[in-house]
Amino acid sequence: MSGVIRHVTISGRVQGVGYRGWVDERANARGLEGWVRNRRDGSVEAVFAGPDDVVTEMITACGRGPFSARVAAVHAASGNSDLLNQRRAGERFSVLPTI
Repeated sequence: MSGVIRHVTISGRVQGVGYRGWVDERANARGLEGWVRNRRDGSVEAVFAGPDDVVTEMITACGRGPFSARVAAVHAASGNSDLLNQRRAGERFSVLPTI
C-alpha cells in the first residue's frame, strides 16, 4: 500500500440505513484498502488507505452517505498499519462486525 491511511468516525443516522454497504461499494470502486464497521454508540467507523486524493474524496463522500442516511459529523484522523490490518485476511476492503 502506498499513500495515506485515515481513521474515520461518522455520526448521525448512519446505522440501519445501508451505510456500511454503501461505504464498502464506494471504497472498492475507488480501489481503496481498509474496513468499515458499526459501533455500539450508533456511529460508523472506517479506515481508508490509498492515494491521498482518493482517500480525501472518499471521506468527503462519507459526509453525504447513502440517500437514507443523515450524517451529522465526520471526524478523520491519521491512521496506521495496525488499524489497516484489522481487515479480514485476503480482503482488500472488509465489512467488520459491530464493536
